[in-house]
Amino acid sequence: MVFDLRRALLSKKEKESSRLMDFEFRQRARSFRLVAEALGLPGDDLVRQIALSGDEAILDRLMSEHGIARSELGELYARCRAGAYRQLVQELGDPTPHRLG
Repeated sequence: MVFDLRRALLSKKEKESSRLMDFEFRQRARSFRLVAEALGLPGDDLVRQIALSGDEAILDRLMSEHGIARSELGELYARCRAGAYRQLVQELGDPTPHRLG
């Protein structure tokens, strides 16, 4: 039996891509949940919107519906996104791709 390096690298690429996409999705959902919490809104309603709209569209809707200045909302979102990243790193570990030995 011969070790197939190409197959091993493709398998690693698939696993890493899947892991990183999962982390990115969790960060996005957690970010908007934290935004909703900060604005006193139901988190589930806002998180559902990520399946229907991009981040900018969601932020634009929040801005128009709640009369929040774009700069203020942008700062809030940035803080929530950073906080979501820190929380997920504590829960799941660092998302940085693992290198081959």
